[in-house]
Amino acid sequence: MIAGAFYIAKTKVNSTAQGDDAYFICGEKQTIGVADGVGGWAKLDVDPGEYARQLMIKFFKAILMEPEGKINLKRVLNQAFLDTNAKGSSTACIINLKDHCLHVANVGDSGFMLIRKGGGIYKSEIQQRSFNHPFQLGKLYADVLDSVQQYKVDVEAGDILIVGTDGLFDNMFENQIKDVAEKSTEGGIDPAQVARAVAESAYQISLDKNATTPFMLASSKSRRHRSGGKVDDITVIVAYIVHD
Repeated sequence: MIAGAFYIAKTKVNSTAQGDDAYFICGEKQTIGVADGVGGWAKLDVDPGEYARQLMIKFFKAILMEPEGKINLKRVLNQAFLDTNAKGSSTACIINLKDHCLHVANVGDSGFMLIRKGGGIYKSEIQQRSFNHPFQLGKLYADVLDSVQQYKVDVEAGDILIVGTDGLFDNMFENQIKDVAEKSTEGGIDPAQVARAVAESAYQISLDKNATTPFMLASSKSRRHRSGGKVDDITVIVAYIVHD
């Protein structure tokens, strides 16, 4: 798995310079992850991104301590959670590649897509208590550790894995992401450049008050009726699944 990432911080008056998202890529352990600090903490003068950044740092350190070939994502996520002392809470999606299989641990509304040549798409499901209220890791939500989604997805050489925070998936439909990713990979470019193309597409849509988006449709179903794109931090990791 060869991975690259791109991050665009939202442009809001009360947003921090670093934004609320965080991510890591660990080529040595074939593991990648994203986290999205819950923005509501800003109302309490807490930097929402600090928790997400610390969680990813702690996860990266914990993953390096795992036995080779025996990575337990839930155990590592639990250790990172216990070692994170920042105020706040965060969603998280962690993925490890082992034996042609993605091992996934997910909490909240960050997630991933797997694109296969020939048109196939696999999309992870989100966890939320109600509209725009995702499950999250934090000292006030310790019970959520028991609700971490864990599952496996088989992969093949040539597959494209796209991992993102809700800033991506709230603004772009699966086919839109697939189209941008496949068009960007035609020239055999670096995955970080593909991640940039996807992230910038999501950013442009987020600013469009007339766009039809997944977030808009979800809001209508919950009778909130929010139109257009959703301005948010956007993190995208793109990974190419390659032969051993």
